[in-house]
Amino acid sequence: MIIYLFGEDTFRSHQKLKEIIKHYKEIHKSGLNLRFIDLKEEGFQEFKDNVKTISMFDEKKLIVLKNASGNKSFQEDFLENSKYFINSEDIFVFFEEETLESNKFFNFLKRKTRSQEFKILGGIQLKNWVKKEFEKYKAKIESSALDALIEFVGNDLWQMENEIKKLVNFKEGKTIRKEDIGILIKPKIETDIFETIDAISSKNKRKALELIHQHLEKGNSPLYLLSMINFQFRNLLIIRDLIEKERPYYTFQKTTGLHPFVIKKSYNQAQKFSLQELKKIYQKIFQVDLNIKTGKLDPQTALDLFIAEI
Repeated sequence: MIIYLFGEDTFRSHQKLKEIIKHYKEIHKSGLNLRFIDLKEEGFQEFKDNVKTISMFDEKKLIVLKNASGNKSFQEDFLENSKYFINSEDIFVFFEEETLESNKFFNFLKRKTRSQEFKILGGIQLKNWVKKEFEKYKAKIESSALDALIEFVGNDLWQMENEIKKLVNFKEGKTIRKEDIGILIKPKIETDIFETIDAISSKNKRKALELIHQHLEKGNSPLYLLSMINFQFRNLLIIRDLIEKERPYYTFQKTTGLHPFVIKKSYNQAQKFSLQELKKIYQKIFQVDLNIKTGKLDPQTALDLFIAEI
């Protein structure tokens, strides 16, 4: 059996993968035939060796394969042997943390396997998902508080899950109100700042300035905006350095301590800059911060000049 999990909503896809693994372990108690293969590091031969390994127990194997998108030779070899894997008693789970462009391999997985796409939630779907999470914790939340929470956090379900737990623990069984959101939850700007960085990396200064001014119009502090830009460019510098050193992607979280959502976004953005460009931008942010704190420039002008000079 082959299962294909993919899509940009990595929170729900990870939850589904955990559910599959949990169900497998409940049936196959030894856990000795659960394997994880990162196809950035290993190829078809290593995968085939894992499949052919004879188990000490009469158990199906569960083999989770990640990052097949970056291994073209694996894709070709797998397609040549696809009938064997479709008819196998073992379970093969292909896991991709994005929606990929169509090619022969991924079209095959979509057509011939138990595939499930996890799209980013929005609108009523996002609202219903958040409601169900509160119900899971047997917690009550006012409608206005629910709306405010979604406005502050957006569709990053990794952050949303953490904020829900925080609110539930804080209220200890009492109804969550709108004022609780204002006290405990930081605004969505932490997520939105990625869009601003995307505009900067695409050399779209006009859009970057528009996004910055949208935040300012909402009352966001220029110094806070600069701190978030500083934080994200620091992440890009760290990730770019790891890319230059050819470190495996799966080691990034352990090395940096960053959230998987931040790593994924930063990895994509870091590809658009050279290490030298990022160092220059990071130095420029330091100079902007110094100019503001010494009174040489007012914060809004300093932000505008920073965007214009990149």
